Amino acid sequence: MHTAWPAAGMKHLAHTEPIDPQALRIGMFVHLEGGWMAHPFPLSSFKLSAAAQIATLQSLSLKVRWCPGQSDSAPGAELTPIKTDAPNGTALAADPAPAPAESVEARALRTHRQALCDQRDAQAVCERQFLEATQACKRVTDLLHTHPQGAREQAEGLTQALAAKMLGEAELCIRLLNQTAGDKAAAHAMNVTVISMLLGRSFGFSEADLLDLGLGAMLHDIGKLELPERIRHRDENFSASEARYYEEHVAHGVTLGRKMGLGAGALLVIAQHHEHADGSGFPLKLNSDRMSIAARIVALVNRYDTLCNPHISSRACTPHEAVAMLFAQGKNKFDTAILGAFIKMMGVYPPGSTVQLTNDRFALVVGVNSLRPLKPKVLVHEPGVPREDALPLELERMQGLGIRRSIKPLALPLETLGYLAPTPRTAYFFEPAGEALAEATA
Repeated sequence: MHTAWPAAGMKHLAHTEPIDPQALRIGMFVHLEGGWMAHPFPLSSFKLSAAAQIATLQSLSLKVRWCPGQSDSAPGAELTPIKTDAPNGTALAADPAPAPAESVEARALRTHRQALCDQRDAQAVCERQFLEATQACKRVTDLLHTHPQGAREQAEGLTQALAAKMLGEAELCIRLLNQTAGDKAAAHAMNVTVISMLLGRSFGFSEADLLDLGLGAMLHDIGKLELPERIRHRDENFSASEARYYEEHVAHGVTLGRKMGLGAGALLVIAQHHEHADGSGFPLKLNSDRMSIAARIVALVNRYDTLCNPHISSRACTPHEAVAMLFAQGKNKFDTAILGAFIKMMGVYPPGSTVQLTNDRFALVVGVNSLRPLKPKVLVHEPGVPREDALPLELERMQGLGIRRSIKPLALPLETLGYLAPTPRTAYFFEPAGEALAEATA
C-alpha cells in the first residue's frame, strides 16, 4: 500500500538502512514500511525491546529498516565501545566517561524538550494513521460499483487492522486531530467507525462482533453514492419528496452491501443506522428492541459526528454541545445504556471542546483516556509561552484543577482563539494511553 508520509513523520526515515528481519536484535530502532495497518504493533517506528517483537517481525512479509543513530545494538553485536589495552591484549569494555553535572534548570529544560518531542511524535503518528485509514476507506467506496467483492475485502482488512490495535487490556486515549483536509465522506465514516468500535470495546464485544460493528459503521452511508450530490445531506428545507428520496439511501446501502457479500451483522447496521429507540426513525420506524446492539451504537455515534461536522460548517456544534444535545433531546431516541456509556467514554467535554478551567484560564480539550474521561488532557492558553512550546496538561495529575464550563470558540478572546486554534472539523483517533504507549515505543 503506497502511503504519503507527512513531513512530521519522516524524521525516523532520515538515516535508516534496509535490514533482513533475521538480523534484528533487541535494542535496534526499526521502521516498518507499508503503514501501520500492515502489522500488529501500535506504531510503525519503535525500538525493539523483546524477543517476541523480533519473532513477530520475522513472521511477516514486511520491509524493515533500522536507524543506527537511535539504536543500542547492531546486527549480530552489541554497540559497546571497546578498548584493547588490557595487559593480556584482550578487549575490554570501555569505561563510560563521567557525565557532567546537570543543573536543575538544564534538567527541567531537557525534560520539557523531550516531552514536546514525544507529544509531537504521538500527534504525528495518530494523524498519519487517520490519514491512511481515510484513504483506505475512500478506496473502498471507489471500488464499490466495479469490484464489490474487492471492496468488501479491503473494508474487512481495514476493520481487522483497527480491531487488532484496540483489542487487549491496555487503556486507550482518544486524541483530537489537527488535520481537516481530505475526503469529508471518508473522514465521517472513519470517525463513526473509530468511536463506534471503541464503544463496542467498552461493552466487551467479542472480536467477531467488533468486526461486524466496525464494518457496518464504515459502510453505513454507502447508499448515498446512489443519490445526487445535493440530496446526500439532509436539510431542514427539503421538500417531502426530497426527504423521501434522501431516506432511500438506507435501502440503496443494503442493496450494495449484499452485492459486496457482507454478513448479516454489518447489513443490519446499514439497514438500521437511522432508526430510533422510540420508533421515530426511518425507514421502518423500529424501536430499540428490534434494532441490533451494533446498529444502536452506530445510530448514536453517527448523530454525534453529524452534529460536530455538519455539511454546512457554520452549523457545527462543539463536542460538548453535541453531547448536551444528545442527552437533552435524544435520550428517548437512543438506547439509554449506550448513551450513558458514550458519555462515560468520551467525557462531558469530549476532545475538541473549548473550556474555561477552574483557575479561569481558557483551554482546548485535546485528548481523553477512554476509561478515565473526567479529567481530560487540555491545551491551555499561556500568553507567556509560544503555542509551539506549550505542553498539554493532564488534569488527572493536577490536583484541584478542573473544568468549570464549556465556552463557544467565538466567545473566546481573540488572542485566545488564535492561540488554541480549534479546527473547523472534529476528527479523532486512538492510541495506547500513558505507560502503555511508553512500553510500545520503548
